Formats: sequence, structure tokens, C-alpha cells
Amino acid sequence: MKYGLSYVGPLNFVLHRFALSALALSPVLLFRRKEIPKSRKTLLRLLFLGVINAVCMTSTNVGLVYEKSSISAILTYTQPLFVFCLAVPFLKNEAKILRLLGVFTGFSGVVALSVGRSSSFGSLPSSIFLLIVGAFLWAVTIVYYKKLLSRIDPVVTNIFQLAVSAVLLVPFASALEGLSFPFAQRYLLTVFYTSVFASSVALTLWVLLLREEDATVLASSSFMIPMVALFFGWLLLAENVELRSVLGIGLIMTGVYLVNRS
Repeated sequence: MKYGLSYVGPLNFVLHRFALSALALSPVLLFRRKEIPKSRKTLLRLLFLGVINAVCMTSTNVGLVYEKSSISAILTYTQPLFVFCLAVPFLKNEAKILRLLGVFTGFSGVVALSVGRSSSFGSLPSSIFLLIVGAFLWAVTIVYYKKLLSRIDPVVTNIFQLAVSAVLLVPFASALEGLSFPFAQRYLLTVFYTSVFASSVALTLWVLLLREEDATVLASSSFMIPMVALFFGWLLLAENVELRSVLGIGLIMTGVYLVNRS
């Protein structure tokens, strides 16, 4: 994602990802067309899921433009903490004291990453705010799907949310950035990977698992990603690993452990 955003603006990059992802999955839809819901109410729910997803990914990518990939990943993957908070009232999950302590510890990690930081996006780390908004909206999509759409086929769900998001982004990308598509080899490889593998394959598997598993447990498994991103940010982008980053990771990972501990 960080590579892709060095070629185009965040609106164009998200648009390219969603459009190519939906296109890659469209042949599968031909074989699963019987799974497409006929209910107007269900179709509206899928439409709303696409709207939330579009805002979520746009917020995350705008924040990523102005932050290191390691910090961006850590903030984005605070979503399991939001999932836990939302799952208690909406999915009727039990609010245990240990899990509440985990949420507090995890957010302490976010504070450790944020306090004292400056950003090229403004005097306040506005990019951090956008990344946290993206994480929250991702959590909303998880709980929303689990509560209202879990009976819908995962492939159908993913195609709908990707296609709707792409259509919604066209006028905004055109007005704010101007529609563009670089044909540089590096960008083509980047957008292909993030579209076909990250959005089409991985996101479909994610929706499939979400239909079958506990939302809080599944969401927490995604905390493995910031640690990988921290390593690759250092290896490929020459990003420094600061002491604050290590502290933040430690607190967040401790929070995840407490949330999932029996």
C-alpha cells in the first residue's frame, strides 16, 4: 500500500484496488449467481456495507500517506479492540473484566504511539486520527456483517462491497485528485498484488472465517500483521524502529493477549 501511494493519491489507489478486485472475482460470481440475494432489504444492507468499506479504506489510505507503514499498521490493527467494544452490545458477547483490562492496555499502546508525535499532515497528528477512524470503521463492518449478513455467501458479499466501494469512489477521485492510472511496472505489480491477493483472495477468506468464527477472536488474530509490517518497513522502506514503537507494540500485544485469554 505504501508503495502504491507513492504513485497516485489515496482515492485513486483505493479505487484501482476495489475495481480490479471486483473484476477478478466476477468470474466466480457466475458460478455462484444463485447465491445473490433477492431481498431488497438484504441488498440495501450490502450496499451500506460497501459505503462503510469505502470510507474505511479511504481514511486508512489517507492516513498512510503521512505515516510510516509500521505505525500505520499498528494503528489500523487496533480494530480488534473496537470489535470487542462493539461486540458486547450488538453481538451480546460477555464483557469480562480481563477483556476490559485488555482493551485499556491496548489503547495505552495507541497513546504511547501518538503522544509527542508530529505529522506532516498538520500540527496535530491528524494522520493518526484518520488511521484510528479507519480501524473503527473496519470494526463496524465486522460486527455489521456478523449480525446482519453472515448468512450471505462470502464471495457475493465481498464482490458487492468491493464493487459498490469502487463506484462510490469514482466521482470523489475525479473531483479531488483527477482520475489517473500509472503504467509503471512497479505500480502495476503493487496494485495487482493488493487487489487480487489482498482484496480478492484474503478478504474473501476473511469474510468466510468471520461467518464461522467468533468475531472478537478472529479480529484479534490480525494483530500479527503490525509486527510483520514493522519488520518489512525496516527492511524495504528503511524506516527506523523507535523505542516508542516497541513500547506501543508491547502494550497492544499485551492487550490482545488479555482480550483472548480464557
